Amino acid sequence: MDDRDDGAVLRVAGVGKRFGRHEALRGCSFALPQGRVAALVGPNGAGKTTLLRMAVGLARPTAGRIEVLGADPSEVGMPPGTSFVAQDKPLYRRFRVGEMLRAAAALNPGGRWDGAHAAALITAAGVDVSRRIAELSAGQRARVAIALALGRRPRLLLLDEPLAELDPVARREVMGTVLAAVADSGMTVLLSSHVVADIEDSCDHLVVLRDGGVVLDGAIEDLRARHRVLSGPAAEAPAGRIVNRTTSGRHAVTVVEGSADGGDPPSLDDLVIAYLQPSAERVTS
Repeated sequence: MDDRDDGAVLRVAGVGKRFGRHEALRGCSFALPQGRVAALVGPNGAGKTTLLRMAVGLARPTAGRIEVLGADPSEVGMPPGTSFVAQDKPLYRRFRVGEMLRAAAALNPGGRWDGAHAAALITAAGVDVSRRIAELSAGQRARVAIALALGRRPRLLLLDEPLAELDPVARREVMGTVLAAVADSGMTVLLSSHVVADIEDSCDHLVVLRDGGVVLDGAIEDLRARHRVLSGPAAEAPAGRIVNRTTSGRHAVTVVEGSADGGDPPSLDDLVIAYLQPSAERVTS
């Protein structure tokens, strides 16, 4: 199915993945609309990296199907129009930055590579092209890796924990580079994280993974509007589907879906936590 049919650039349909007896993902389904900056959120081990690797053809689903820009990554590898930055920012550490730019040009033939754009991003980051990758800070390596990914002029950019191990200044700079590219090109971004604060000010779409499955998916403002945080006596049963309920003595704070009986929309942090811990009522002393 072509991604232009419904505006989805990434479609995940009933996807599962097993590693021996371990089931990393099961029954995952969601569609990512074009032009979104989406967060793939979940605890460590939820299957975020596995899902991203399957989206670029580095792993194959055990069940279900993934389509990226209308192509099946398990058949074509990384689909044209897609860029991926893995969590460890895989760069040749002995190469100088300028050598990485030349290597990227050689690895991206056929008019898919905009070396001037990648070089300009690296210059804007204040990185000396004569320095070796091993000499760069974590933030500088992230800026170089993302510049190389953006040099492919992708329609879809996939980032696996792009802000991990970065200091606050570097985090802001990296996300600034990504968001500027979105504003310039209209590309779609899917980035994984287990830290909600990393994505709160930059993402407009949310996919939450828990225990190998998708438990929440949609535009962030729509999701927040669909939920309410209710505070009141623990003995009262709130209207709507209870997502998470925390009791302290006779008082309860409940996150519900579909309730019109007062309350306030949850913060993004509260919404994510509610879906990552929905199975049992939490009791505090």
